Amino acid sequence: MWLNPEEVLLKNALKLWVTERSNDFFVLQRRRGHGEATSRITGLLVGALDTVLDSNARITPFRILLQVPGSQISWVIASGAAVEEVNKHWDWLVHNLLHSLSVFENKEDAASFVRGKVKGLIAEEVRGRQAAQEEDPQKFREALRKFELHFGLPSSEKLVTYYSCCCWKAHVPRQGFLYLSTNHMAFYSFLLGKEVKFVIPWAEVTRLERVSTGKLTEAIRVSTRVRQREFSMFLNLDETFGVIGQLADIALRRLLDSEGLELDRVLQQPARITKRVLEEQALREYVLALFRLPRAEKLHELASCSVWTPHARCHTAGTLYTTDSYLCFSSREEGSCTLLIPLSEVLSIEKAESTTHLPNPVIVSVRTKKAFQLIDLQDRDELVESMNSRLRCSPTPYYTFYYDTGCSDEEEKEEQVLRNTVNSEALMTAFNQTHPGTNGNNNTELVKQRLWEDHFTEFGRGVHMFRTDKIQRLVAMGIPESLRGELWMTLSDASSDLESHQGYYSSQVQKSMGHNNLATEEIERDLHRSLPDHPAFQNPTGIAALRRVLTAYAHRNPRIGYCQSMNILASVLLLYAKEEEAFWLLVAICERMLPDYFNRRVIGAQVDQSVFEELIRERLPELAEQVPDLSTLSSVSLSWFLTLFLSVLPFQSAVCVVDCFFYQGIKAIFQLGLAVLEANAAQLSASSDDGQALMILTRSFNDTFEESPTTSSPVENTSNTDQPPAGVVNITDLINQSFVKFGDLTVRHIERLRCLHRIQVLQAHEDTIKENTVREERKTHSTKEFVTVTDVQKPRIFSLSEKVSELLCRLWHSDPGCTFVERQYRLDRPQFKSLYGLLAPWPASSNQHNDTLAHRTFTLLDHDQDNLVTFKDFVSWLDILYCEDLNEKIRLLEHYVKNDFFSNFLLIFLFFSPQREFIQFCKTLSYMFHVDPEENELFQAIAKVTSLVLQIGEAGHRGESLSSDVTSEEDPKPAGLGGGSSDGGLEAEEDWMVSYAQILASVLTEQALVSFFEKPVNLSAKITAAKENQYQQRAGLLVLQQRTR
Repeated sequence: MWLNPEEVLLKNALKLWVTERSNDFFVLQRRRGHGEATSRITGLLVGALDTVLDSNARITPFRILLQVPGSQISWVIASGAAVEEVNKHWDWLVHNLLHSLSVFENKEDAASFVRGKVKGLIAEEVRGRQAAQEEDPQKFREALRKFELHFGLPSSEKLVTYYSCCCWKAHVPRQGFLYLSTNHMAFYSFLLGKEVKFVIPWAEVTRLERVSTGKLTEAIRVSTRVRQREFSMFLNLDETFGVIGQLADIALRRLLDSEGLELDRVLQQPARITKRVLEEQALREYVLALFRLPRAEKLHELASCSVWTPHARCHTAGTLYTTDSYLCFSSREEGSCTLLIPLSEVLSIEKAESTTHLPNPVIVSVRTKKAFQLIDLQDRDELVESMNSRLRCSPTPYYTFYYDTGCSDEEEKEEQVLRNTVNSEALMTAFNQTHPGTNGNNNTELVKQRLWEDHFTEFGRGVHMFRTDKIQRLVAMGIPESLRGELWMTLSDASSDLESHQGYYSSQVQKSMGHNNLATEEIERDLHRSLPDHPAFQNPTGIAALRRVLTAYAHRNPRIGYCQSMNILASVLLLYAKEEEAFWLLVAICERMLPDYFNRRVIGAQVDQSVFEELIRERLPELAEQVPDLSTLSSVSLSWFLTLFLSVLPFQSAVCVVDCFFYQGIKAIFQLGLAVLEANAAQLSASSDDGQALMILTRSFNDTFEESPTTSSPVENTSNTDQPPAGVVNITDLINQSFVKFGDLTVRHIERLRCLHRIQVLQAHEDTIKENTVREERKTHSTKEFVTVTDVQKPRIFSLSEKVSELLCRLWHSDPGCTFVERQYRLDRPQFKSLYGLLAPWPASSNQHNDTLAHRTFTLLDHDQDNLVTFKDFVSWLDILYCEDLNEKIRLLEHYVKNDFFSNFLLIFLFFSPQREFIQFCKTLSYMFHVDPEENELFQAIAKVTSLVLQIGEAGHRGESLSSDVTSEEDPKPAGLGGGSSDGGLEAEEDWMVSYAQILASVLTEQALVSFFEKPVNLSAKITAAKENQYQQRAGLLVLQQRTR
């Protein structure tokens, strides 16, 4: 394969390589010890060395070098594992390049020509591999070429896909192509001699919408902070909208420091993102949400099939999904029939004989002596082999999980108050008799238990039971207390985590006890606020259990640690489940069922609030019309999502909501929230302010109670003769209404909305961080355009970094002591150089000159020596550069005179240099004035200044030489400038000194220089031009490259 040319020393290489073929410019070599007929000692040693090295460091046995005649330096340009492969490259070089190289008079130019050709070949191979993954490689290759030619984006920018569409501008459609890459969306159109093109970084996208207007049927609207763009006439609008939403979401999560947001490892590497990867990722996210699987699960296979459902006595058609640890089945109608089988429960997966009525059957046997039959499986052999290979790798559980509702011994109860003792029973078992509302309900509980036992007989018991509409109606009634803990573990599949991690919770408890940190302090503060009216938490036993669960989880997951509302959830879990089970239920809620909810900024909860607003507009349009500002309702509903209604509903009613949550996930909370708003829509529409709306909802929740049927089955349509008082709502009726009216809300729809609204939430957080950053800097600096500066800086980090995710990871961990705001806006050296060229107030007459100054400036600004410049230092640089009054610069120097960093910082912009760089000092000034309108006058002024500085230095040097008391070892002052003597002597260079005050006085003698440095510069205009030019810096180079091909 072709390699990026890398220098090697030919003299040293000959010890380990043998030359097979050579000419004036190329050498084909073989590694010693490979392909030798006789085993010489040198070859054996080299072969042993290559074998010992790990696989990533092993050297291919053949390579081709580019050499310059008469030089010991060569470049490796190709390598191969087989002689045939490397001979193919050798023949290409000989036939296509060797004869052309003879025309070069300078052999270095010939070598440079070859290196450029090899890099071009590598680029073509990359394009070819990328195009090969697409449906039409030739068309994609052509689109990739146009994308690079038109937009001039960085070479690391990868085109994902493209679409033909119209972009609307002032009611005029522009037909062209929309290019979607990893970091940008770009549009290009050329019609009737008029070219239209623009680039929108994903970092600037604030909202994505599908809109319908009079001039077009349906379009995609992309909003940024400054304008909107509308695109229409896509052949597949749904696909395009989905891809745009995914790319924007991925890019923002990768760019913005969104603490707590997890991104799949594949998506953290932009070079690996393709359209196929996006489709697979969208499907994976849907499956994880539908079955509420662990976030680390990978989707392996998807197959259409039918499952034998004994309760229906027929085969139910649907889709089989296989992941690392699960077999999942969902019927064609989402939620109608689902099946979840952990591989840890599977004994065997076998093929059965096909018949006319049972084509391609597969039998899955589980440990409870049950078997599931799947038919109509395409590619059955490959699928079964793949599942069996994972089954063999699946760890064998220590035991099969059976739920135990028995009480502990009296001696164990007495020891439960100890901090390191784990409860072996649910708290409700010990405190059931004293809890209000539980007396007199034995008959109701018995009826519920009988209904559930009948259900278990028909549909199965455990994680792998069939989940149908009937179980939905049973859950709406409220799960009986004796079965609540078991069913919560079953419906959430926390039981699989428990059985596969025996002893894990106890070890976490032991490790976490005695540790004091911010999480433990917050936990201690909230312990007595968790269900304070319940007797279980008025007792040391309950408080100790709650402390252990919360501290153990904080120790397990320090990224989340402890977040408010976790105490309320954990307390309810402890009431109905054993302590270790409550811990794993909390793990399931925080890490699978409510992802991204429990972190410092509750991103997940805010995303769902935004989704909830969208659902109100879709499902309750009349309410949305009467209440235009839905942010009030979403702010009130935040606690509904964070606490699963536990903080607003009466306890017994709220527990019924928790039952539904474990069965349906977040979908149940959305449905119930919509039902609550619909029930109170008339009063909410008439409310005059936020407080009145809050009172209406609070009163509605207080009037909600739990009522269960005494004898009737949930399948039967019977009514209770005892009617509740007017205005009082039965929680079971409310839940059933939410199922009936909003049951068509699907997980797929929720996931799509989450993807879109996450963009808005992340951008809102970015704006807040930006405002906080700017507010702090405005207190000490005079520059006003800070917000606009951040708009340029953040996209530069986004678009210019070759490895964005690695950079952000490094930024996050480089300085644990810095604040969250300080971590958001920082630049490394290449990014700072790029911004320097865009924002420096003087014209860029020489790239080399600008790079030199940028390098020096960055070194001075990087006072932590971590190769990163903070936003504060960056603004200080701008503040000094664009300050109009030279006296203010002097006062700033006096203010920071005790800080060497700021002293040197100011001097660099007054073109102070060490004495050994006096000539460079003069060159710097001359470069700055090169394209200035007053160029001649400035050149004369700087000539006088430098002459004056030389005279001052010479005078000082002669004075020093007359004084024998001063030694040459005297430390130079930090603010000094020196140069060689007028006669060119260098032996006394260290003694030749000019103070900073003398330099400044010399500059002040020339009014032309003073006017130049004090001349006001419009920073806003400079930033505007920088934003327009930041994506076009490589355009000219790419055009030249295209012409030479």
